[in-house]
Amino acid sequence: MDTSLSILFMSLTILLLSLYKLLLSSNKARQPPGPIPLPIMGNLFDFDDQPVHHSLTRFAKVYGPIMSIKFGLTTTIVVSSPEAACEILQKKDAYFSAREIPDSFHAFGHYKVSMLWLPSKSPLWKHLRAICATYLFSARSLESSREIRVKKVREIIEHFHQNADSKVNIHQIMFSGMLNVISNVLFSQDVVDINSGLRQEFKEMIAGFINEMIKPNISDFFPFLRVLDLLGRRRTLAGYLERLYGFFDQLINARLKNRSRVSGIRNGDFLDYLLELYFGSKISRHEIHALLTDLFVAGTDTSTTTVEWAMAELLHDPVSMAKAQTEVRETFGLKALEEPETVKLPYLQAVVKEVLRLHPPGPLLVPHKAMEAGINLCSCGYMVPRGARVMINVWAIGRDPEVWDQPDIFRPERFLGKDMDFQGRDFEFIPFGSGRRICPGLPLVRRVMPFLLALLLQEFDWRLPNGMEPNDVDLTEKFASALELAVPLHVVPISVVRRG
Repeated sequence: MDTSLSILFMSLTILLLSLYKLLLSSNKARQPPGPIPLPIMGNLFDFDDQPVHHSLTRFAKVYGPIMSIKFGLTTTIVVSSPEAACEILQKKDAYFSAREIPDSFHAFGHYKVSMLWLPSKSPLWKHLRAICATYLFSARSLESSREIRVKKVREIIEHFHQNADSKVNIHQIMFSGMLNVISNVLFSQDVVDINSGLRQEFKEMIAGFINEMIKPNISDFFPFLRVLDLLGRRRTLAGYLERLYGFFDQLINARLKNRSRVSGIRNGDFLDYLLELYFGSKISRHEIHALLTDLFVAGTDTSTTTVEWAMAELLHDPVSMAKAQTEVRETFGLKALEEPETVKLPYLQAVVKEVLRLHPPGPLLVPHKAMEAGINLCSCGYMVPRGARVMINVWAIGRDPEVWDQPDIFRPERFLGKDMDFQGRDFEFIPFGSGRRICPGLPLVRRVMPFLLALLLQEFDWRLPNGMEPNDVDLTEKFASALELAVPLHVVPISVVRRG
């Protein structure tokens, strides 16, 4: 009897262990493949000196367009195909619309009030998005701020005229100029003197903040170390946030002082609308701080790098440069070009799209996070574990040879006659994302970038310095908060049209 029970018990144990092993292997098989991770370190040693999005694109050629990577102890699902991106960002957007929050953004509780980091289910996130959509990026708001935008863009152009026939750094000029474009839309004030070295403190704060936010952090690879902040990333970012918040407080206090003397909206800018909401207890001062910070960081870097890449690609390809300049000059001659008129320039619009395809500002987008356990991706049959970070490699999607002919070649003509835009509907071309977390500033970008580029091509001829030839233009990438040229572009503007 005892022997029979022992045999039965052993048989059941073996059966249960076999079923458990089968279940584990089945679950493992359903998870996305990827390079075999080392204990604790994961796949960190699999990355070389290339930009991260290059390495991930290389891995995708081996493991497929949906793969699993371990950054230390953090599981990351990397998506590199239009079909999978569509499922993540549109079909199952609700399950993937949370954010993986870097440890450094816990400084000052910034992640709790930041539109960038709040989960999409948060009432505050919905409120902040609605504020921006209504008072900043709606067609009516954009039209009301058009005059000041045009004025500030023309000041950038004037700065190039003042430095005609001299070597200039496009990135530096564009960064300063775009800071003033954004600051005047937000609160009717310059924050940088684009024509001198004065008033550079705000520029240094934003540049420092951007540089710090993208540095690798051991706390994000090994979350149990976050309490120690070993690399000091959180402390450093806290210092920048303190200075930025202090700067915005000075603006707010000055505006409140004026309001105490004269009732009603004085400037009619975004800050006035925010203060109306503040007086109505519909937004806190901390939330205003975070919103202004997010808008500056996101807007300045994106526009700056895209224009610099456009000029680099055009200077590298004189045929495309000639086509773009001829179109602008034949369409408008010497008359002053207005912002809405860039829709009459299909080749220039194609140049902008081709630049964004090859050099999307955020090559990996801002990471999403799986909000539920075992989300099934129908397009491939894989399961995404709860809490996994999800990265969309839009750089790889934009260079997918299954989608694009000669994907690594700059060829604006590929967009001519095609109804394809970067509004988030065409998943082979989503430089600003898609779904509920698409870049909220896209309506502003669509207006400013083509307008600025058109003026640069209308009013100047461009020469490379020091006897450089077109093939000498270095198109090597550097992965920062936005995708930058590894070697800043220096050019010599030659005035063709001078407006007084």
